[in-house]
Amino acid sequence: MNRLRTTPAVFLTLPLLAACSAPPAKPPGGPAAAPPAGAPAPAAAATAATPRAGLSYPEAARRPVTNEYHGTKVVDEYQWLEDSRAPEVQRWVEEQNRLTRGYLDAAPMRPAIRERVKEILSATSASHFLLDEAGGQLFALKTQPPKQQPSLVVLKSASDLASERILVDPNVIDPKGHTAIDWFVPSRDGKKVAVSMSEGGSENGTVRVYDVATGKETGDTVPFVHSGTAGGSLAWRGDGKGFYYTRHPRPGERPPEDMGFYQQIYFHALGAPEKEDTYSLGKDFPRIAEVELTTSESGRLVHASVQNGDGGEYWHYLLDAAGKWTRFAGLPDKVVRARFGSDDRLYVLSLKDAPRGKVLRLPAGKPDLAKAELVVPESASVIQDFLPTTGRLYVRDLLGGPSQVRVFDLKGKALGMAPTPPISSVRQLVRAAGDDVLLRIVSYTEPPAWYTYSARDGKLAKTPLAVTSPVSYADVEVVREVCSSKDGTKVPINILRRKGSALDGTAPALLTGYGGYGTSLSPGFSPLWRLWFDQGGVYAVANLRGGGEFGEAWHHGGNLTRKQNVFDDFAACAKHLVDARYASPEKLAILGGSNGGLLMGAQLTQHPETYKAVVSLVGIYDMLRVELTTNGAFNVTEFGTVKDPEQFKALYAYSPYHNVKPGTAYPATLFMTGANDPRVDPWHSRKMAARMQAATSGTAPILLRASGATGHGIGTPLSEEIEQQTDLFTFLFKELGITYGGSKEGAR
Repeated sequence: MNRLRTTPAVFLTLPLLAACSAPPAKPPGGPAAAPPAGAPAPAAAATAATPRAGLSYPEAARRPVTNEYHGTKVVDEYQWLEDSRAPEVQRWVEEQNRLTRGYLDAAPMRPAIRERVKEILSATSASHFLLDEAGGQLFALKTQPPKQQPSLVVLKSASDLASERILVDPNVIDPKGHTAIDWFVPSRDGKKVAVSMSEGGSENGTVRVYDVATGKETGDTVPFVHSGTAGGSLAWRGDGKGFYYTRHPRPGERPPEDMGFYQQIYFHALGAPEKEDTYSLGKDFPRIAEVELTTSESGRLVHASVQNGDGGEYWHYLLDAAGKWTRFAGLPDKVVRARFGSDDRLYVLSLKDAPRGKVLRLPAGKPDLAKAELVVPESASVIQDFLPTTGRLYVRDLLGGPSQVRVFDLKGKALGMAPTPPISSVRQLVRAAGDDVLLRIVSYTEPPAWYTYSARDGKLAKTPLAVTSPVSYADVEVVREVCSSKDGTKVPINILRRKGSALDGTAPALLTGYGGYGTSLSPGFSPLWRLWFDQGGVYAVANLRGGGEFGEAWHHGGNLTRKQNVFDDFAACAKHLVDARYASPEKLAILGGSNGGLLMGAQLTQHPETYKAVVSLVGIYDMLRVELTTNGAFNVTEFGTVKDPEQFKALYAYSPYHNVKPGTAYPATLFMTGANDPRVDPWHSRKMAARMQAATSGTAPILLRASGATGHGIGTPLSEEIEQQTDLFTFLFKELGITYGGSKEGAR
């Protein structure tokens, strides 16, 4: 399964996220009352059109609505901004965009920054990702600047770039660049490929089937397979004559508010009309099920993992050769991943009594966990993924952020390590010939490249599928340090800067983090960091609780009622940068997106004096009403719900929107969002911007940049990414007092 997952990209290549759900139902109103002791106070009356730094913010009317939770009455003055379709909301967004455009476009350095951003992004070489092997061929998505969107290509091997040909090119299908590939799945014989495509960053994917030999469509079209909330998946039957897929409700089958839920598994026979597709499994799945399907190497078996929302809990099912589904793992079994071996035996990653992970093996076609063999026991490293081949088992570990790959035989005997570079990340493992594998490796200073690992001699060899960067980081060093959080927990921080830079607190520093869903921030590469380093900047990545850097316990240390730990970890990293003289508060900026945008909102409201500038991308800010949005319901298993008294108390205590305090001098803030975000409704950014603009007593600008044609970042055209990155750098340079002096490093 090759799907563009929800994995965060909070590095400087993060494209803007955006899309519009139907407006949520509003809880009943009532008279306002003071919150209980310890809860945040409601916002005081304020005029929204307050001049700040020469800016006159668009007026946002105060229309108090009272929502009651467990006896606590919470006043929301800007709930009307949740209705994206209301003309008055659209006018307000247009006015905000005009204000933001005027502010950023007035910066004399913006044209030069844009030229450099365009030069770098347009000159970066092709990149191949999400590789899959089928029928003796490799399939991959390929970015090729200046094309707007990645294309689907096929080639004979990673070493034979000359054999590459394009199968599906969204840039031809839609020359404007608004159509993107969500994911693709080749049949096991490699003769057909199913491709999900969506428009405008919406991630509402329709599957089309292509003949690999000719590149022509077969005529099979299945809508509502993928969404930006529940995702989507597909698994071919072994004979290639049809496939199982995730089916979302069709219009009229459920109420409009349920259209992004209730995923089920259906079967489509090639050549048959979609209306004749048959039900296979899922009527008993929960409303927030997220299904992923895979086919065994023989094609005889199909595996379905069913995630209970976004919190990392799974059920697992196996479809046998007789067409019978069997559930072999429930939530208490803590099986988080499963892979077929070449002999149809199922290997699973279990966290039960092993928070850092262990690998078990089940007999072929007999999914009985009670009879599972222990192949790789728990160790000091965190097992992130694994790949069985004919005679080897490759285990991809996480070491607090960086990766390593251990090699075992199928009995679990350790055979050594793949010689991956230090402080690097292995992003994907793919079967090659025999027991050899392909590894996609990236570091902070070297762009992604595919390597072949030879099982015979244990050596890595770089393939032609390697990104070449238009900039060099030969003058940049990476140091990995540790700081102490509020409760004494040791938190890693990765710091990038030019070699020989003085530690005198004068350098501008940019700190980013995420801390959620068990997702880890591993080393990654962006050529755009060159703009930052050329102006003497320091870039830092924090490995916070809530992620998976140190296993299940690290994740659970920052989810549900423990989410405040994430914010404390980040604040400790910021303090470390200042205490160690990497930066000073007057030169410290922070950046985060999606769940990392929630992190930015918490830093804004809990530590406004700590930061000079904040860029928050497609963030979540209203933690009391987020679960009323489609994707917000999937997040309940990660964040909690207001329906639970203790979880409500925790959510209300840190919810950024509810902790904006009038009379506070907030740092310069740029909120970036868009109109088509299926994962975080853009009303979060609208409401947060309105409340902060009304509340701030400082002169630093509070800006909202709302794109009308993008989503959560996936599917953003190259041209729009150039504009987003230009605005991001312009804002940071302007607010930190950086004079853009152009490149300090020549192109390669």
